[in-house]
Amino acid sequence: MTVEDLRVFATVAAERSFSRAARKLRRTQPAVSQAIRRLEEGSGERLIDRSSRDGTLTDAGELLLSYANRILRLVEEAAAGVHELRDVQKGRVVIAANEAGVHALLPLFETFRREHPGVLVDVRRVASRQIPQEVLLRSVDFGVLTFAPSEHELQTVPLASDELVLLVRPDDPLAKRKQITMEEMGRLTIIAHNDPSPARDQVLRLYEQRHAALNIRLSLPSLDGIKRAVEMGLGVALLPRRCAISEISRGQLAAVIVPELRSPREVRFVYRKDGGLSHAARAFLEIVRRSKAA
Repeated sequence: MTVEDLRVFATVAAERSFSRAARKLRRTQPAVSQAIRRLEEGSGERLIDRSSRDGTLTDAGELLLSYANRILRLVEEAAAGVHELRDVQKGRVVIAANEAGVHALLPLFETFRREHPGVLVDVRRVASRQIPQEVLLRSVDFGVLTFAPSEHELQTVPLASDELVLLVRPDDPLAKRKQITMEEMGRLTIIAHNDPSPARDQVLRLYEQRHAALNIRLSLPSLDGIKRAVEMGLGVALLPRRCAISEISRGQLAAVIVPELRSPREVRFVYRKDGGLSHAARAFLEIVRRSKAA
């Protein structure tokens, strides 16, 4: 079986006529008949009921048609994918990141859009622990992590650095202090993100080691929701500083240091060592590398 013979067969099935299929394919009718005959000889089955006027497919023909349509779609997708590899003016760059990771990417988007305005950047929200596998499975081109991946097939580029800070209302008495202890924080009402993350797990482990616990009383699905809840006075939140830099600079929130939890977090840009990136993806990676060299 060849792709071209399957294309002829699919066209005959759609047109329900050898002659109409020949005209559509700009072939002679004998050439169309020969393609169908080759498929029938190769499969050992009749594919089209010659006794019917409307070119009814046999059971074997219906089965082959379902496979033929899938194969032809894959051929089209493969051709489009190869074309996209060559075309940096269009295409798509797919990046997996959690909400905190997106904040580290934002400064890169302006540069990339200016240099490659026709490329779509698709950032997909993925839980931190799942990001390495998504990159390895080629579901995405890149990932953004705040921890070093254990998978040896992945390469990382430092993207930014960050630290955890306690966010409070500017009129909260804590806002006047430069820092508080973990013990003091443990007595506060905490607003947390409901997506598990390595950073959250690390903080909880530190409290467990001290035989203490965080007083989490509200769990929300988004960083924006958490920040708004802090502004409303519903509690305080431990978040990466970068995620609230705008609110801190505008005086909507204040950042307080918890020294035991302050260790810098390196944000990493992750990709596969074996390459296979489209031209558009390679162009984005180049901008990431340039941003670190600047």
